Amino acid sequence: MFSLLADKLQGVFRNLSGKGKISESNVTDALREVRMALLEADVHFQVAKDFIARVKEKALGEEVLKSVTPGQQIVKIFYDELTGLLGGDASALVLTPPARILIVGLNGAGKTTTCGKLANWLRKQGKAPVLIACDLYRPAAIEQLATLGRQLSVPVFTPPAGEKDVLASTKLALDWLKQTPHNVEIYDTAGRQEIDEVLVAEVKRLREFLQPQEVLLVADAATGQQAVSVATHFHEALDITGLILTKLDGDARGGAALSMREVTKRPIKFAGTGEKMDAFEVFHPDRLAGRILGMGDIVTLVESAAAAINEEDAKRMEERMRRAEFDLNDFLEQFKMMRSMGPLEKVLGMIPGMGNLKNLSIDEKQLKRVEAIVLSMTNEERTTPDILNARRRQRIARGSGSTVTEVNDLITRFNEMRKMMKQMPRMQKMLARTKGKGLFNRG
Repeated sequence: MFSLLADKLQGVFRNLSGKGKISESNVTDALREVRMALLEADVHFQVAKDFIARVKEKALGEEVLKSVTPGQQIVKIFYDELTGLLGGDASALVLTPPARILIVGLNGAGKTTTCGKLANWLRKQGKAPVLIACDLYRPAAIEQLATLGRQLSVPVFTPPAGEKDVLASTKLALDWLKQTPHNVEIYDTAGRQEIDEVLVAEVKRLREFLQPQEVLLVADAATGQQAVSVATHFHEALDITGLILTKLDGDARGGAALSMREVTKRPIKFAGTGEKMDAFEVFHPDRLAGRILGMGDIVTLVESAAAAINEEDAKRMEERMRRAEFDLNDFLEQFKMMRSMGPLEKVLGMIPGMGNLKNLSIDEKQLKRVEAIVLSMTNEERTTPDILNARRRQRIARGSGSTVTEVNDLITRFNEMRKMMKQMPRMQKMLARTKGKGLFNRG
């Protein structure tokens, strides 16, 4: 997400940070490049213009020009302004009873899938959500919502066949809700390929009837310049309370996020980051600003690890590594732990500095091949890798669809890792003895 914008901005600020003194000319030149980067990332021209003006005003202030590290001070100003442009702080859902969330947006933005993801997220927060189908024009959308509900074990209200009156259908849904245990209601509304009066009138009637606590506009992050028009029309008609950006994993530009937040003055509450139901996260403006500027996002990395990795498993793995008992079963388990945190490019992008590395790519096919090789071994072979002779390696290669060379490479890397782990206790003792002699305390 935002990869094109991030690459350009990080280049600009590396140049600024390296300068001992900053002049008005330096700042003007840098901000001209920043403005071009924002426009190329599909940020609306007026949003980009206003943003640059705010940064320039602060960047030419006395405290910056006299700062010890003026280049870094300007990066800090840009980080603060970018965080503000994205919304400042994360914004929580308003779920005062009756907790009703109206999901709106154009067709193709991912409304129905987002309803499922939001229900899944709420369930993990200890809530009891229900889904209500209000798109009476697309039977496929109703069936999709029902399917998602079955997958997630979330109750779904579907309208009677042939029903065309959205308010009549919603009244039936309210009767159904009285018999269905829940504490959050998610309404999936109809969309269009583009905004029209019929669509707006129908959703306005539904909003007035339900009086929802949240009206969330689902928008495709790749919408580009159209994003401002879409957000403005929906906000003027419905007074939306927040935004949910979808497909942030696939859009290299991402300017829609900056534009829609600015024109509506409404927070981006969630971001969809993949196709799976759990690829959905609370939107943290400061964390995203850090990622765009190459500062990483350690907080999200730690949260992802905590959610994906069982604490007991992690402790057991640490103990085995400490005792140098690491075998191929542990190797496979560690491998799965890393993959459960999401795409490895995304994980690496959260580590400060890693986002700046060029040509950093993770070959998913290669990762799956490694997993296939280990799974093609017997339990005895994984536990006692030293028995892997040439004949066994040939069998493993056939079973995993790999070559013997690939099997040999994997075993070589594993043996190097295990050798290092065996040396760790000895290295720790040497370090302790060295510290005891005061070599690290020379002041």
